[in-house]
This record gives sequence, C-alpha cells and structure tokens, in this order.
Amino acid sequence: MTVPALGTISASELPSTETQVYCIHGAEPEVQAYAMAKYSRSSLSLKESLAELNEQKAAKFLSAFYFQYGHRSIADLAHVAMAIEKLSLLAATLVVDETRWDGQERSTRYQDFQKSGYYTPAFSDAADQNLFRETIEFLFAEYRKFSELNFKYLVAQTPKPPEMAQDAYERTLRARAFDISRYLLPLATNTSLGQIVNARTLETQVSRLLGSPYEEARLLAEQMKQAARGAAWDVNAGKREALVQAITAKDAALGAQAATELLREIKVSPTLVKYAEPSAYELSSRQELAQAEAELMRGQSIAPAPVVDLLDEEPLEIELATTLLYERSRHPYRQLRQAVSALTQARREEIIDLGMRHRGGHDELLRAYCAGQKFRFDILMDIGAYRDLHRHRRCIQIHQDYCFDHGFDTPREIQHAGHAGPYAEVMQRAGAAGLELSARLAARGQATEAARYLLPLAYRKRTLFKMDLAEVVYISELRTGVGGHWSYRSVAYQMYECVAERYPALAKYFRVTDISQPVDLLQR
Repeated sequence: MTVPALGTISASELPSTETQVYCIHGAEPEVQAYAMAKYSRSSLSLKESLAELNEQKAAKFLSAFYFQYGHRSIADLAHVAMAIEKLSLLAATLVVDETRWDGQERSTRYQDFQKSGYYTPAFSDAADQNLFRETIEFLFAEYRKFSELNFKYLVAQTPKPPEMAQDAYERTLRARAFDISRYLLPLATNTSLGQIVNARTLETQVSRLLGSPYEEARLLAEQMKQAARGAAWDVNAGKREALVQAITAKDAALGAQAATELLREIKVSPTLVKYAEPSAYELSSRQELAQAEAELMRGQSIAPAPVVDLLDEEPLEIELATTLLYERSRHPYRQLRQAVSALTQARREEIIDLGMRHRGGHDELLRAYCAGQKFRFDILMDIGAYRDLHRHRRCIQIHQDYCFDHGFDTPREIQHAGHAGPYAEVMQRAGAAGLELSARLAARGQATEAARYLLPLAYRKRTLFKMDLAEVVYISELRTGVGGHWSYRSVAYQMYECVAERYPALAKYFRVTDISQPVDLLQR
C-alpha cells in the first residue's frame, strides 16, 4: 500500500467537486437559519450542519449574532407561515404594510362578507358603543340589499349564454355584485389573511404594530409575537398521534421514544421576535413630525388635486422634507411641497433632522427616506382600490391615515342602475356618524381612531407611490386588465396617461388595456 506523502491527502478524502442541489424540509425555521448562516463561518455542508444543530444551539447563536452584533440578515433565512383570522379590514391593511411581505387576504369579490362579523373597539361610554354598532349594522344591511340589487342589475344587463351552466352564470355575476357592493363595507368588517414572511420582517411587523395608534393593532401584535414564540399548529399532528399509539400498543418503550421524537412541540421563531418592542424612534419621530406639519399647514384647507398626480422632479432635500410631513398630513403633496419650498434652507433641514434625531443604533431609516425615484404619484382613491394597489410592494408607499375629509366614490354600475341617490344617503349617514363619534371622543380627550372603523370602503384615501419605470409599466398593464375593478383600472390608466403626456416617446412601450372598451363580465 502506498503511503501518502506528509501533508497530502488521498483522493477519497477530497470533497466532491460535483455541484450539489437539494431542498430542505423538516428543520425548524430558526435552526435552518442558523445552519445557512454557518456557510460564512464553517466549511460544513448544510446537511452536516443540520445534523449537529438543535433549537438550543440556534437560540444561543442568534442571540449573539442577531441581537448583540446586529447581523439582521440572518433572520431573512428563517421563514414563518402564519394565519391571522378575524381581524378588521383596517387592521389587515396595517399588518400587510411591509415591503417584504408575502400573503393572501380574503377577497371581497369572491366571498360574501355579510357573515364575517365586525370588530368593535372598546368604548368607555355606552352611547358611543351604541352609535358605533347601529352604524355598522346599518351598513351591513345596506351591503346585503345592494348586493342583491347589483346582482339583479347585472343579470338584466348580461344574458346567460346557452352553453354556460346556470350555476356558473349566477356564481360569476354574484362575484361581480359583491365586488361592487364592497364599497358599503366598513373598515370594521372582519377578514382573515395568511402570510409567509421571514423572521426579520415579522419582527419589524410586530414592532411597528406595537407602536400603532390603533388598540386592535397593538393587541394583534402581541398575539403574533406569542404565536411565533409558542407551539405551532401541526397539520399532521393527528397522523403522528395515531402512529405513536400504534407503536405503543406493540412496544411501550419504543412508543415512548416515538412520542418524544414525533409529538414534540415545534416553535417557529422562539428567539428572533422575543425582543420585539414598539420603536421609540418611530413613535418620537411621528409625534414631532405631526407637530411640524400642523404648524406649517395651520389655517390651510385641503387644496383640490387630481386623482392621479405625477409629481415634478425637485431637489432631494425638498422631497425628503415634504414626504416626511406628507404621512402626517391630509393635504396633497403639491400643496405641502409649496409650503416646504417657501421655507428657508435651515428650516427644511430641521424637518429632515426630525426624522433622524431619535434613530437608535439598529433602527432602519423611516420609509420616507427611500427617496429619489423618478416616478412619484400622489393618488387619491377609494379605500377599496387602495387595498388592491397596496399589494404592489416593489414601489415605496407613503400613506396618509384614514379620514372622512376626502368624500367617497360611487361605482359606475350603481349609477347606471339608478341607485346613486340611495347609495349617497348611505355614505352620508355613515360619514355623519363617524364625525359625530370622533367629536364625542375628542371632547372627552380620548383617541379618535375608533371612529375610523365606520369608514366604508367607498371613502377616499391619499397615498404617495414612488417607483421606477418598470413598476409603472407593470402596474399600468396589470391593473388596467378587464378582470379588475373599475376604480383601480381607472387609477392605473391615469398613471399611464400621466407618463405618456410627460414622456411621449415611452408611451408605445405600455401594453395597457383601453378602459373605455366594454367588458364581458362572464369572461372575467
């Protein structure tokens, strides 16, 4: 036998030079994250790393590198699947407001929301609670009534093709009727959503919700935090228990061993979210920027503005100062920018500094600092359309809060069916109740957020969308499609028209759908 020379190794001891590709299943999210993080610190393969790791080792590693040293990218490797059920539509929009978010929510098109129930904030005064409940029950009754009216109108306008089954025909038109009637649903309406997010996003999400002015969001954040740290629901638990029982019946000792391995609790993120707390940086910045906006815009009413406004280019410091104030305002971006532009350079820098001065060592900058995009749209649209466009997370979105100040939209189908008058009365009654409830709460020095749950989805909301050309093209093409709701089809088409007017040479590259053409509802 030939003995290898000193300092050399045999070919059999060399690692394989062939590329290895394999998927991973069965490891807890944090253990898997630890194993992948070891690529930068160890020569072991992922299989070898996972074979020697456990939850305790992962927790120790993550506590040091994630929390102590701030290596936040490690948490990007641990993914958590989570269901959140029976939360309000308002809270749902807060939950999903993450740039790194993947999930699905119940659709107002395909489901009848009259059976969903609704969220009721805690009121200290019985009269306030009665006003809230009466208004919500009224809106649900009108939602049921208009759903049936809309269905009958669509049936009258859209004859059933001979080759189409009756149940498929009715199901298709009822879905469209629900889509129209969603305008009457209040933000208190219950919904459900599922999300698959990495632990870093989950921690950010929980921290942001804990600092929300809405009590529902704060309580929800605590539940999410506990769900991530506690035992996860095992879809195969029943099968595992049956297997353990069968093994135990034949061999008690082996059954006990099987129970230890097969029935142990799995905790998806016991370490990475345990320190999630409200962000002092965001809370302090929010308060000071709100005060700055109030001082700057004192006495100014909300100026008229187009539904979709493609903003002009401007110096970065003006964009930053305006955007920081925009989120705390109800005014259009152009109106704010005019006021900011009139300030001295020193005063503008003070506003920019307000968003920086409370930043801690591990705090990411506020979203307003994601600036410099070529295409920025200030959009005032109904809340229903906002919920759809909110899903486009490749763009930066700066949201103003819900309010009653911007009025409401009326679906074309309700106008064409001759129901615009009764519909407007419903919206006006809901708006009046919301303003009355808000005034009552304010008079007692209480937070007025609870009144916003009365807002129907028809009421308008202002959001600043900032993006590159590729995202403008994507939104314009996708959201003008015939399968979409008219309100966001109109917004997306106006985005295209704004770009085409300013950059005529680019218009030919947009493959948008002409929204003026009739739509076959049975082909949706």
